[in-house]
Amino acid sequence: MTHHLTELYSPKPAWLALDQLDRQRFFEKIGAGMAALSAIGVEAIAFGEAEAAVVHAPSHRFFALWRAPDASAIEALVHSIAASGWHDYFETVNVTGSGVGINDHLAQLAAL
Repeated sequence: MTHHLTELYSPKPAWLALDQLDRQRFFEKIGAGMAALSAIGVEAIAFGEAEAAVVHAPSHRFFALWRAPDASAIEALVHSIAASGWHDYFETVNVTGSGVGINDHLAQLAAL
């Protein structure tokens, strides 16, 4: 069953202290790991800066949305992100789960 990962993240002081060359090196390291993730069906859907003016906006500045064929692929993605050193530079919140339609989700809520 298709699974999704939503990341919310903000830069830590360690990221802000890096110069542009070190940031570029870090991004190259991230890019190098993407082929293996793509091979198991992980898809990057969207990335961006969170709009602070929206009602109930998160405290985190950025977001990433991912899709994968199953929970094990999402787990591989989360572990790959951690292994890259991402969390040394960004305070991150991960939300993951299988996606369902609105009626099924309403049923999940009603069952609480």
